Parts: sequence; structure tokens; C-alpha cells
Amino acid sequence: MLNFNFEQLLDDSVNERGLGWNLCFVGGEDQSKKLTELTKNLSRGFSPVGDGKQILSGFMFWGIGPTISWAYACNDPLYLVMKEGIDSFAGRWRKIRSKLQDKKYHYVSLGVGTGTKDKSILRLFLNSNPDLVYFPVDMSSEMLRLGIQGVVKGLPLKGSRIFPIQLDFSIEDNVIKLRKLLDKLLGDSPILFSLLGNTLANFQHDTKLLKILSKLMRHHDRFLLEVAVTEDLSEAALQEAVSEYVNSKSYKEFLTSALLHNTDLDIDLNNVFFDASVEENKAIYLKGIYRNTSGHLIKMMLFDRSSVNFPDQDTIRLSLTRKYINEGINQVISATNLSIIDRVNTLSEPRNNSRFGMDLILLAPHGTVTDDENNSSIANAVWKN
Repeated sequence: MLNFNFEQLLDDSVNERGLGWNLCFVGGEDQSKKLTELTKNLSRGFSPVGDGKQILSGFMFWGIGPTISWAYACNDPLYLVMKEGIDSFAGRWRKIRSKLQDKKYHYVSLGVGTGTKDKSILRLFLNSNPDLVYFPVDMSSEMLRLGIQGVVKGLPLKGSRIFPIQLDFSIEDNVIKLRKLLDKLLGDSPILFSLLGNTLANFQHDTKLLKILSKLMRHHDRFLLEVAVTEDLSEAALQEAVSEYVNSKSYKEFLTSALLHNTDLDIDLNNVFFDASVEENKAIYLKGIYRNTSGHLIKMMLFDRSSVNFPDQDTIRLSLTRKYINEGINQVISATNLSIIDRVNTLSEPRNNSRFGMDLILLAPHGTVTDDENNSSIANAVWKN
């Protein structure tokens, strides 16, 4: 019989500085199914415009290689979309956070990223709730480790108050299980959920995803959503959206890292292209694609050693993203059971000299918004008219 107090050992281990231990929840989903899904999507038919073979959003960050590439891209001054989003977040958060100071929230971050934005949120919450529990959630265990490392430096947050969860939150059954876990651990305590960094826009079915995530919400919970926005859907806006990405070598390296680690393709960054179009009077729809420009058929081997034809001019969609017009993101939100409490949009700021910006939106379940919150929401929405 082992002669030690396991609970005390666990608490001591995760709180001891320098060890870097975390207790991680791993979702019950069979990871081999993920590999099958990746293979299936890389084996799709021919398309010259990125509508055939593809790498879905979660797989872009799956594995240590893509995670490291992502970290480098986030620090690239030429990757303006990410740089400006990170640099401006603290200021936008300061403007919106007053609506969250009346309760002791716990925090669930859906897609932790580098942890920089989570750190701003946790710094405020820890002042009013030193017993806060932080749940970073991501499909990639490597991204979880990267994000947690970015969060803990300089914060009085014990390791025993951090519970990483490896989970694909785009699957409804997984979200229902996550809610049950939170209920068991936190009871009826209020929670702030977040989906930051324009992550919503990276999913093919963005409205469906937000509907799924809304199932996490209880009446006293709140949801912080961040999306990229555009003033218009003109041809000039489409071209400017493409130009934001083409100049960053590190971003192209990140986009192709999933191909590099899951196929035997000899990657040439000159074969990475970006295509922008208008989506349903809703958003600029931007695809990052890898095109075979060799002039001949390439036999592409996948990680399971199966072989796939990659003909000349065929493409693999590496990413998709959006920049929403105001009516477009409102349309997505209105399709869920969520209401807007407050929002901060950088397009309305005088110093903004671009047609693009970031929208930080605080949401609550329908029927739970107070009169004060509703008036604030109306006031912050004036800019759109």
C-alpha cells in the first residue's frame, strides 16, 4: 500500500514553481477518429480554388510543429491582423470589463492561443476572486501548454487553479460533456466563457459553432466574443484583406506546417495563395490555399502511408477566415439564444485609419440582460447606424 496523501502530493506538485506541472482533462473523444478525419479531408477531389482537399481549423494547430509556427507568426510585425489584435486587446477589454465586476467569475477560454489575452482577463478577475479557476480549452495539447506558459508569468495564479481541457469544442456532444464537468467542479458559480482572436471566423459553419457554444451558458454566465470586422465588402476591401497576409513569411510557414507534418509534400511557400470573396452580404471570406504549380501530377503520401493524387493546379485549403460587416456578425449572434450586452469596435475609434478593425462583444443568454446592460448595449451600437 502506498504511504502518501495523494491530494496533498498533487497540490504540492502543481503549485511548486519551476516544475511546470498541470493536471489536464483529456476529452473522451477517440483521437484516432481525428486522424481519420484529417486523412479523409486531404483525400478529397480536385479543385483549383480550394474547395476540395482541406485542413480543418482545429488541425491547423494540432501538433508541436504547428504550435511553434503559430507562436512565431504571432510575434511577426508583418502579420498585422494578429499583431494589432493582440496590441489593442487590453484597451478594448478595459472598456468592456465594468459589466463583469459585480460577480466572482471563473474563466473558460475556448482556444487559448498564446495566452496574452487570457492574462489580461485573469488579472482583473483575480482581484475580486482569488479562488478563481481557469479552464483553457483546446483540441491541441501543445497549444494548451503554450497558452498556459503565456498566462502564468507575473500572475498570482496557482497551478492547482488551472485545469487545461483537451477537447474539440466544435462538436456538440463534447460541449455538453464540458458543461457537465463544469457543473460538477463549480456548481452554480458564474463563468465567463471566451472565444477570442477571430476564432469563430475560422470555422466553415460559424453560426452553427456559436449555436453549439451557446449551450454552455447558464443565466448568470457571460460570453466574450472577438471577431475581425470590415467597413464594407467592396472590391478594394477584398484586395486589402489579401494584402494583410501575403507579406508575412512566418504566417505562410504556419499555414503550411500542418501539411509539412502530415504529408510528404516538399513545401514551397511560393505555392501559398490567398483568395478573397464576399459571403452572403455578411463578411469578406478569405481562403489560404496551397496550389500544385509543378506542371505535373504529385503523389502525396499521408501520415498513414496512404497515397493521394495531387494533380497540377489542384489545391489544398489551408485556412479560412472572415472579416464581418456589422450586420453580418449581428446576423450570426441573432441566430443563437444570446443577446449583446456591450461591445467595443475599433472601427469607431478616431485613430483608426483602416477599413478593418476588431469587435469585442459581451454576450448573455436571452432574457438575462438587465435594463442597465441593455441601455449600454444600445449606446454602444449607435456607431453602426
